[in-house]
Amino acid sequence: MNDLKTVLVLCTGNACRSQMGEAILNHDLAGQVKGISAGTSPQAKVADGAIEALKLAGLPTEDLYPKTVEEVMDQAIDLVVSVCDNAKETCPIFPRPVKRIHVGFHDPHGEPLESFLAVRDDIRARLVPAVREALGL
Repeated sequence: MNDLKTVLVLCTGNACRSQMGEAILNHDLAGQVKGISAGTSPQAKVADGAIEALKLAGLPTEDLYPKTVEEVMDQAIDLVVSVCDNAKETCPIFPRPVKRIHVGFHDPHGEPLESFLAVRDDIRARLVPAVREALGL
């Protein structure tokens, strides 16, 4: 079965948590899920700590960049996961009904690398099973 489910990881800045979520989903659920991420108010660049945390886990980072929700809106999205409370509150209305779940994570922005590593591991521990369950994988 080569029917990839598209999962949008939504955050406010699309600089830390949602980017790590995108990379982790694409790695851990490869062949089942295509992870994409976007922000309701994207930052100019992905946080250095997020990139470093992903690289330390051996995850690719070259395709990661902040995107607006509008940039991904026309894709056939199967699941939207908000990872911060603000994005949950301001989650846009999609052109067609989309299943949504919320899995909140601490925002490590501006904190030492250790915070990014902890959040990366938390995302891996909680986001991957939540997406699996929501999509019945």
